[in-house]
Amino acid sequence: MDILIVKLSAIGDVVHSLPLLEVLKARFPRARIDWVAEEPADRIVAAHPGIRRVLVSPRKSLFNRLLKKRNWPFMAQDVRRFLKVLRDREYDLVIDLQGLLKSGILTGLTRGKRKIGLSNSREGARLFLNEPPVRVDDDHHAIDRYLEVAWHLGSPPIQWEGRIPVEDEDKQRLGLALGRYGIDSQPLIAVNPMAKWKSKLWAPDRFAALADRIKDEWPCEVVFTGSHEDWEVVDRIAAMTSARVHNLAGKLSLKELAGLYERCRLLISTDTGPMHVAAAMGCPVVALFGPTAPWRTGPYGAGHRVVRDPIVCSPCFKKHCSHMTCMKEISPDQVFKNVKRVFEHSAKRLPSEETG
Repeated sequence: MDILIVKLSAIGDVVHSLPLLEVLKARFPRARIDWVAEEPADRIVAAHPGIRRVLVSPRKSLFNRLLKKRNWPFMAQDVRRFLKVLRDREYDLVIDLQGLLKSGILTGLTRGKRKIGLSNSREGARLFLNEPPVRVDDDHHAIDRYLEVAWHLGSPPIQWEGRIPVEDEDKQRLGLALGRYGIDSQPLIAVNPMAKWKSKLWAPDRFAALADRIKDEWPCEVVFTGSHEDWEVVDRIAAMTSARVHNLAGKLSLKELAGLYERCRLLISTDTGPMHVAAAMGCPVVALFGPTAPWRTGPYGAGHRVVRDPIVCSPCFKKHCSHMTCMKEISPDQVFKNVKRVFEHSAKRLPSEETG
């Protein structure tokens, strides 16, 4: 049986899809499963034991080249090359987990006998399916929504891990990177302060105050993570601290980041992709939520804590906000209280709970 999963981005969304991959592999142990993804989310599923091959969509790179007006003669070649691979076999089952126009078009272009998707798809994505969509509830967590596909295919979800595969080479490179900062076997606490939505951000001085308080409380190393674009802001946060912290923003690959979180005692994070990477790797998360709904996209599983203010307009799901009261009302004391509770109860792995 040949199965194709279409889940292009973003990092957190692809991480949320890994449990379904495991369940499908258990339901169809002899199935050959391929995955279509975009950069950089394709690195999440690279080398996954349940996947035969990853097809990397060139959409983002083509768009960037189009804007820069570079290598236009080769763009058509890249498109033809990708479509040739996409259509080089007939799939018994194509699953569009993205539910957007970009994934719908790719689903439509595949040679698939069955093409299924979810009922909450947008932008006309369901027009490319040849079966009624799988009914899901938007107020359920993303992982549970994706697992509805397993029920639809006659397979009650089994126990799954949903971990990101981290290879020995990734661990070795991570060890070398940490060694350059003098980090060896010390307890680690990670902080991921950035997010793509401005409405999800917490003030830099509050992250700095929190880091100082953590360093005063426990003999540990505090490492800040993020992308290359986040380095400058993270460096500014680090400069505000009186204690020594480490800025690893842009210094680690996605797999190395997963390996780092696997080693950490906990992660403090805004609602962003690295938060889901940490949860997938078994790292307890203290998550700061404002404009989004933790019951939909919060850290999944036991041992996590969500800190949010129950303001009437939250969740609004807006990327921009003129007042950002929901995030401003979260104090460093609130976050530290939850960090301390995670430390105290990490061995017990208490169920995830929402706190104010």
